[in-house]
Amino acid sequence: MMHPEYILTLSCPDQRGIVHRVSGFLAEHGCNIIDSAQFGDAQSQLFFMRVHFAAEDASVSDAGLRSDFAALAASMQMNARIDDARRKPRVMIMVSKIGHCLNDLLFRYRSGLLPVEIPAIVSNHTEFYQLAASYNIPFHHLPLAAGASPDAKRAQEQRVMEIVESNDIDLVVLARYMQILSPQMCEALKGRAINIHHSFLPSFKGAKPYYQAHERGVKLIGATAHFVTSDLDEGPIIEQDVERVDHAMDPETLTAIGRDVECVVLARAVKWFVEHRILLNGHKTVVFK
Repeated sequence: MMHPEYILTLSCPDQRGIVHRVSGFLAEHGCNIIDSAQFGDAQSQLFFMRVHFAAEDASVSDAGLRSDFAALAASMQMNARIDDARRKPRVMIMVSKIGHCLNDLLFRYRSGLLPVEIPAIVSNHTEFYQLAASYNIPFHHLPLAAGASPDAKRAQEQRVMEIVESNDIDLVVLARYMQILSPQMCEALKGRAINIHHSFLPSFKGAKPYYQAHERGVKLIGATAHFVTSDLDEGPIIEQDVERVDHAMDPETLTAIGRDVECVVLARAVKWFVEHRILLNGHKTVVFK
């Protein structure tokens, strides 16, 4: 018999007895802890916890479990949620004309490496409608002309949000979607939108960053996955990685290496999100790997 499984995530002011009270609550409600991780941040004085558990007492209902834990959470000033561990989160991918991250995520999804449902792909271009069709995923072309007026941008974003709401989307992934989201849309998607971008040391902005990096002779190239905020590319960082490069590599080679890093970093961030491993800690994140 398969018992219902849940993932509890929480943050609260650090204090004595948190693990004891949480584990005691689960034991009293007929639950068995499968794995658990916790972290106390001395700087923010917050405590973070992720618990994967099975509900083995059939007399304890889902609603009763949630209601009772809400009372405990309120007594300890917890920001907490309980998610069904077997439910596959619903992910919408947004892309423009560069498709390596989209292609990688779709392959991982089809292969079962990424436990998600993908009910929609949104793009301001038409390049990848056939790729979407090959996975039987609805493709939504929502064009936005260069230099579009604020009204046109708002209208386009409203259509995006309609797709988000009608498909019950849990996470929006900007897989090289080359449009800046408005502050209003960033707020609407707060904590459930992830972006990927290159992150060089030093950093290069604007067109063809890998060509700029080649001109400067960089030795490390990398990528950063982060939550989307109205501060462009400055949201809480989820994952980063780098690859070493050298003088013998041309700009095309750097670009290819950089795209590989972007794919891996974004896939990790998405996987950790859908497995409920990421908790916000101010402008940072706690990631229970």
